[in-house]
Amino acid sequence: MHVKKDDMVKIIAGKERGKTGKVLRIMPDKGRVIVESLNVVKRHTRPSQLNPEGGIVEKEAAISLSNVMLVCGSCNEPTRTGVRKLEDGNKTRYCKKCNASVDK
Repeated sequence: MHVKKDDMVKIIAGKERGKTGKVLRIMPDKGRVIVESLNVVKRHTRPSQLNPEGGIVEKEAAISLSNVMLVCGSCNEPTRTGVRKLEDGNKTRYCKKCNASVDK
């Protein structure tokens, strides 16, 4: 996965193209991601114990992983990422534009 939860991403395709947001949830089995306050859809819900009034609820819909690009924290641009192996054996993602580590 080139993105993880809480990463900042930019939408590169679709009706929300050019907007940025934080990743709320990743669905690796479906290859989709939910981005905060982007791709908002309206759902009609029935009254229930949790929501006694029912009505129209707005929530974020999933976006394909291929339509988002990670925004690098150091150069503030959408970028492709690579994976490096560190001396201690751990792996880290890095920005291919500025060569800086993306992971905290």
